[in-house]
Amino acid sequence: MKFKLLGAALLGAALTFGGAGVASAHHSFGAEFDQNAPVVLKGKVIKFDWVNPHSWIHIDVVNTKGEHEHWRVEGGAPSALLRRGWNRNSLPPGTDIIVRAFRARDGDTRASAAEISFPNGTTMSLGNPQTEAAEAAAAKAKGQ
Repeated sequence: MKFKLLGAALLGAALTFGGAGVASAHHSFGAEFDQNAPVVLKGKVIKFDWVNPHSWIHIDVVNTKGEHEHWRVEGGAPSALLRRGWNRNSLPPGTDIIVRAFRARDGDTRASAAEISFPNGTTMSLGNPQTEAAEAAAAKAKGQ
C-alpha cells in the first residue's frame, strides 16, 4: 500500500513539474514586447519558422549605420496563419518584406508584428491577436 501511494505521489509530482516549463514558456504580449516602442523593419527573409506557439520570421535588416542586423519577428500560431491563407512556404528566403512591429522590452533584435507588407503594396495579417490589439490601442491613443 505504501509503495502505491509513493508511486502515485511521485507520478503526480513529475506531471506537475514537467508541465510547468511548457506553461511558463508562453508569454503575454506586454511581458515581452513594448507597445510604446514601435519599429518598422525593412529587409529580406532569412527563414520562416512554422512552429507553435508562435511562428517566427528571421529578417536581415540593414540599420541606419549600414550594418546588417538579424531580427526575429513573432507571428501567430501556424493554425491562425492557415486561416489567413498562409502555409509553411509563404515566405521563402530572400523575400523583401516590411514589418511594423513592437520591440522587445529587453532591447534584443526581436519584435512582435500584426502584419507584414510587401514592396508591391500587398499586406498580410500575421494572425497575432495580442499584437493586433496593441496596434489598435496605439492608433486610438494617437486619435486615428
